[in-house]
Amino acid sequence: MKTGSEILAVLEYMEKEKGIPRGDMIQTIAEAIRSAALKSINAGYDIRVEINPKTGSLKAWAILEVVDSVSDPQAQIHVSKAKEVDPNIDVSQVIEKEIDPAFLGRIAAQGARQAITQGIRHFEREKLYEDFKNSIGDIVSGIVRHQDSGNIYVELGKAEAILPYRERIPGEEYVPGDRIRCLLLKIEQSSHGPDIVLSRSHWRFVRRLLEIEVTEIADGTVEIYGMAREPGYRTKVAVRSSDPKVDAVGSCVGTRGVRIRSIVKELGGEKIDVIRYANDPIAFLQEAIHPAIPRNIHVNEANRQISFEVNEEDLAIAIGKRGLNARLTSRLMNWKLDIKKAESEKEKNLNRKIQQATASFNNISGISDELAQRLVASGFTDIDVFEDVVLEDLEDAGFSTEESHLILENIKNIKNFQ
Repeated sequence: MKTGSEILAVLEYMEKEKGIPRGDMIQTIAEAIRSAALKSINAGYDIRVEINPKTGSLKAWAILEVVDSVSDPQAQIHVSKAKEVDPNIDVSQVIEKEIDPAFLGRIAAQGARQAITQGIRHFEREKLYEDFKNSIGDIVSGIVRHQDSGNIYVELGKAEAILPYRERIPGEEYVPGDRIRCLLLKIEQSSHGPDIVLSRSHWRFVRRLLEIEVTEIADGTVEIYGMAREPGYRTKVAVRSSDPKVDAVGSCVGTRGVRIRSIVKELGGEKIDVIRYANDPIAFLQEAIHPAIPRNIHVNEANRQISFEVNEEDLAIAIGKRGLNARLTSRLMNWKLDIKKAESEKEKNLNRKIQQATASFNNISGISDELAQRLVASGFTDIDVFEDVVLEDLEDAGFSTEESHLILENIKNIKNFQ
């Protein structure tokens, strides 16, 4: 069983280092010892345990029923012996008889230690949760202590938090002693107590940075409509202003970009696109895909899909590296995007000529649309080119002997008719 000095040391440590009130710890330890004793080899006794808060000394009493005939010595006491303790006691009443704490036994002591440890963990969980529950969703600052399997452990005052590998920004590295800012994502309960989980990759981290840096967002003048993020690469933020005199995008960017640069620096160079929100999906698309210019826009409201074209020089911008820009734009707008390259004037003229040539062959009896397209694709763009064409020329171009005969015969009939 713990001595008074041992118990006092536990009380003082938990009070100073963990912030657990001494009274709460005394109650937990006393109940732990009592419960352990009741389950030990002395089971049968109902006892009361008391701990002196100043000295840590422990006292214990067996609670016994006063009877005139003892059938259970562990739960009963004869009235004559009871009157030696309290002359006014009578049968059917209960009396407390002080016992030596050592009498509670070794098994009780072991059980008490386990129960005390569990009780301390419980207090720590409660204290930790109470200390940090109101900070969930906020940015916290701490010191990197160590890494393990890609996870970073961060000291937040008297508590230790974890920045899991999955919540890190790709490419970022830290060493012990570095100061780090993170989003307090959640508090998870585990077998060894509560885990404070941090994040730098969550989109809410960028949102909180914006709310801290941009006073117009903090006071509600500028509202963040939506966000889409690929941590370490790019974040798109759609904003709008409730005051027509306030430029939502300009407020976020700041004078000469000072506000947004501060956030980009915190994110290790991650690009931030601040976009003006619009209710109309076409207007919103034009803002979100800038500097690319969407053309021939078709909106499918039922499927929430927008199809559009961009010039060849804008295609790489609109889609982005590995499709990143298109993917972020789609997530930001909550619309599916179908992006195609717009035809150049040269391509349009060429396609126009091909269509005209195909149409001219279509007008010839016996030549199908499929055959006409194949002729144009093979370079036979006009019936006049057939002046010197022979059967072998068509066969060399991939037409069968039967098809070649058909083509030459029908074109010959047309030329004779002309």
